[in-house]
Amino acid sequence: MILALTIGVLLAGGTYLLVQREMLRVVFGLALISHGVNLLLLATGVGAWRAEPLLGRTDAADAADPLPQAFVLTAIVISLAVTIFMCALAVIGRDDDTTTVPATGDRAEGHRAAEDRTAADRTDRGTES
Repeated sequence: MILALTIGVLLAGGTYLLVQREMLRVVFGLALISHGVNLLLLATGVGAWRAEPLLGRTDAADAADPLPQAFVLTAIVISLAVTIFMCALAVIGRDDDTTTVPATGDRAEGHRAAEDRTAADRTDRGTES
């Protein structure tokens, strides 16, 4: 029951972070989802009441299935690579938040300055409107 609750909390928290706007929260959300899925894959292996899958020590019918453990090991490597790639994208990417106020503190002044720059660019190109 605790394992199922932990998986649910990880997946819910990861989904919440994944729908946020900031890139770092998306990276953390994806990491939480990958941890939740890894626990889910391990829970499907039902290794708690099975014997170790060692040759000569346990009968094959009583041994735990090693396939979910191999899946989780592969998933850990892939999630680490995706996390590193997304962190690199967050570092080199641009901020797409359009709700920020200009540095001058006054929106009207910021918009006027931007309009003046575009008017100056048009004049330089000879396309006065």
